Amino acid sequence: MNFDLSTIYVLWLRQLKRYFRSRARIIGSLGQPILFLVALGFGFGPIFAKAGGGNYINFLVPGIIAMSVLFTSVFSGIEVIWDRQFGFLKETLVAPTSRIKIMLGRTLGGATVATLQGIIVLVLSLFLGFQFTNLLMLPVAIFFMLLISLLFTALGTMIASLLEDMQGFQLIINFLIMPLFFLSSALFPLEGLPAIIEVVARLNPLTYGVDALRASLGGAAQMGLPIDLAVLVGVTAVFLVLGSYFFSKIQA
Repeated sequence: MNFDLSTIYVLWLRQLKRYFRSRARIIGSLGQPILFLVALGFGFGPIFAKAGGGNYINFLVPGIIAMSVLFTSVFSGIEVIWDRQFGFLKETLVAPTSRIKIMLGRTLGGATVATLQGIIVLVLSLFLGFQFTNLLMLPVAIFFMLLISLLFTALGTMIASLLEDMQGFQLIINFLIMPLFFLSSALFPLEGLPAIIEVVARLNPLTYGVDALRASLGGAAQMGLPIDLAVLVGVTAVFLVLGSYFFSKIQA
């Protein structure tokens, strides 16, 4: 197979154009992260500080960035179903190119959009009191945002490849991502949790994404960046393979 990058680039660029054309989508997707930052950050901040946890905004922001990246990347999979229903997917699939290239192009595009969303949330958090501990670690944080985005965009594409209606996709994704988010240490530290919840949290790949963002943005990690990197790279590779396989079997 001649693995040229033209198809991947075109599909990546198409995803970006879709994102920037919809101002309502950009603004709407920022509503939930800002609500969490304001309501939880300022609501639980004094309680967190009295408990000896320090600045809750600094603790919370990496988790909310991970939440924004998670939601945006997973829900990018719905575009597969949308394109299938309106015939756009058939036009893409009949093109003389590998379906793996198509899947990779869509995944990279969705991951780039989700990463941009995470960066926007990070910038907005600065106006709410978030402070960097080491500005030189910002590229590392952006790298982990991209890694989280790739993981969950591939997951969203894999699920969308198995379904034919948007309602079913939304039900399954909502059932999946809420436990992923709430059991990822995004809102609370892992120390002191009941044993069963801590075990589930440590099996959750998003936990390692949150921990990596917290280490690179706030200087505090529970698992450590090498472990976070190893887990995220491994799980991302698995979902990219599975996503490519199921997308290759899709019927437009």
